[in-house]
Amino acid sequence: MTLTGKQKRFLRARANRLRPEFHVGKNGINTTFLTQIDDSLARHELIKINLLQNTDLTPAAVAAELTSQIQDLEVPQIIGRVVLLYRPALKEKYRRLSLQVAAL
Repeated sequence: MTLTGKQKRFLRARANRLRPEFHVGKNGINTTFLTQIDDSLARHELIKINLLQNTDLTPAAVAAELTSQIQDLEVPQIIGRVVLLYRPALKEKYRRLSLQVAAL
């Protein structure tokens, strides 16, 4: 699934009020981190990840790693050291945002 420009714009507007939920530090990305992100995306559909100053990774490298490890993950935006992640929820009771994105 690839997002259109209109869908990305909608997600960026919704993410404006969000605070980064996860932080990538000097330990980088490990399996526990991936599991936590996967669980959070299953409930929230849209999350922000902040890269701390002590990490050796770039935001583009983090986005590439996460999209290769987590199925159906989209990266609507990368600004500075903040990566925005989106994935439609699998359970119907958590599908609030994905229904609006699909309607665009």
